[in-house]
Amino acid sequence: MKKIIPILFLFILQSCQYFEKPIPSEDELLKEKLKEINWNQVDEYPSVLECEKLTNEAQRKQCFFEFLTTTIQQKLSTDTLSVLYPELDTIEVKVTVFPDATMKFEPQFPKDSVTYDKVKIDSILSARLIDFPKVNPALKHGIAVKTQFILPVILKSE
Repeated sequence: MKKIIPILFLFILQSCQYFEKPIPSEDELLKEKLKEINWNQVDEYPSVLECEKLTNEAQRKQCFFEFLTTTIQQKLSTDTLSVLYPELDTIEVKVTVFPDATMKFEPQFPKDSVTYDKVKIDSILSARLIDFPKVNPALKHGIAVKTQFILPVILKSE
């Protein structure tokens, strides 16, 4: 019996190694986590102060896009584009919101459309939208990220 106890003790010590699982390194854990993240979607869309009070994500997103479209339309409502391009009733604007809350506006033109002076329209957009209200950037896992989207902006409402 005395011989069996040391052998049993050694067997128990040896078997504990079978239950140990290797601990993954930080790099492996990070790579796994990065694979799980959908980088094409944000956790929170950009927002403005007027929409911050809304708690529903869909309503907040809709509020932001309506605010953005309305503000751009109001700022472009002066006669400049209407006089230069009377046939132009809607313009698509590519809006970029950077992590530092700065914004960039770029007019988008279809390939098969009438040729417009893109530089002139871009400069008009830049001049009219220079004092745009503050926009809070989108968030992904609590970090501000760059977002881009294209908005149709109606220039003539007849």
